[in-house]
Amino acid sequence: MKKENLKKLISNLPKHPNILGRERFFNSAVLIPLIKIKGEYHLLFQKRAANIRQGGDICFPGGGFEIGVDKSFKDTALRETFEELGIKKKDIKVLGQLDTYVAPIGAIIESFVAKVKKKAYKNMNVDFNEVEKTLLIPLSFFKEHDAQEYTLAQEIQPYKINENGEKEIFFPVEELGLPDAYKKPWGNKRHKVWVYKYEGDVIWGITSVIIKDLLEKY
Repeated sequence: MKKENLKKLISNLPKHPNILGRERFFNSAVLIPLIKIKGEYHLLFQKRAANIRQGGDICFPGGGFEIGVDKSFKDTALRETFEELGIKKKDIKVLGQLDTYVAPIGAIIESFVAKVKKKAYKNMNVDFNEVEKTLLIPLSFFKEHDAQEYTLAQEIQPYKINENGEKEIFFPVEELGLPDAYKKPWGNKRHKVWVYKYEGDVIWGITSVIIKDLLEKY
């Protein structure tokens, strides 16, 4: 390696390492709204409308980072909270950020903990095209009730059988001269899934991972 190439490499190394391949993931952000009611902090959730993607799931307000609209992931979280729940930026105080979560489904989630004014909560303007209902759950509930723990298996699929019964190859193992072991699904990675149940509603998936991270810091 030439000296000038080494200098170029050094100058291009990030001061704060990011996530390699971030651009290949769905980049998103959520707000974790804390609301103080009668001296106790509550978490504000929303149940997604049945007719949208992941309909019926319970989550925090949030969504995908929009290039040209959002300057930061915090902007994403605040914008989505306003669009979904009608809570304005001036009524939200962002306290900090949790660890970045790279989810097995191919999404990266940035989570921001924030205090929301009680008056703003009472005057919410919910977009019912996206949100079926909101839930306010005492933070103490999650401290006092352990989540149920399950496991999901995830495999890497080099091909699939389509609806016509035909084999659709994604990764041409034979053409590439790779070992035969990769001609069939491999990996079988197991992931823990945590589930909380509250008054008939079920909270799981990415949201439960975020809750667990929050509790570990609380």
